[in-house]
Amino acid sequence: MGVVTKSVLLVEDDQDIRLVIRTFLEEEGFSVVEAPTAGAAIEAAHAAEPDLALVDLRLPDRHGFEVVRELRGFSSVPIVIVTAQADSHDVVAGLEAGADDYVTKPFVMKELLARIRAQLRRGSVASEGASRITAGPFEVDPERVEARKDGQLLPLSRTEFQVLAAMVANRGRTLARDKLLRDVWGYAYAGDGRVVDNLVYRLRLKVEDDAADPKHIKTVRGFGYRFEA
Repeated sequence: MGVVTKSVLLVEDDQDIRLVIRTFLEEEGFSVVEAPTAGAAIEAAHAAEPDLALVDLRLPDRHGFEVVRELRGFSSVPIVIVTAQADSHDVVAGLEAGADDYVTKPFVMKELLARIRAQLRRGSVASEGASRITAGPFEVDPERVEARKDGQLLPLSRTEFQVLAAMVANRGRTLARDKLLRDVWGYAYAGDGRVVDNLVYRLRLKVEDDAADPKHIKTVRGFGYRFEA
């Protein structure tokens, strides 16, 4: 069986930057679908069903946040946003919109490649032999990549599912942010806990009866999170 080519939706309005990134990714064995605008990105996502979306936040027709939100409305595709180094608030807003990861400009191509591969590897790791985990009203099925609460399917992205599965599997134990970064995202983030904190914020909105007063995903201040059934 041959190697399956993974496809990347590259959402970037600068033609020169698109050319550089596309050339690099194709040399690494990816197929690339280009979209210079937000509108073109949504159309391409529907038509091509890419394995990953790389979205620059500064687009001519709409902000990249809107692209992320719209993609999340119909797809669980891993999304990596691209933002300027100085715009740290963009990182938080992008993650809250539903992105899975981010890279800041200017970036080294090998760093971009590492983040893309980490997302694809996390999304494609088989859970062969993994059994369902039940904790209180929650049931997590690693093989089907599904989670339910009181029998109702939770609308989780793949990253949200992975974090919930890790928490449920370790219920009652406090998980450090760094451990979640390593286990879920696949590599160290130099202590950048914003990725975890913003994903937990989104996860609480979906699994808690009252996200402002969580009963299941507890914060252990200064360390991480603990799941209680």
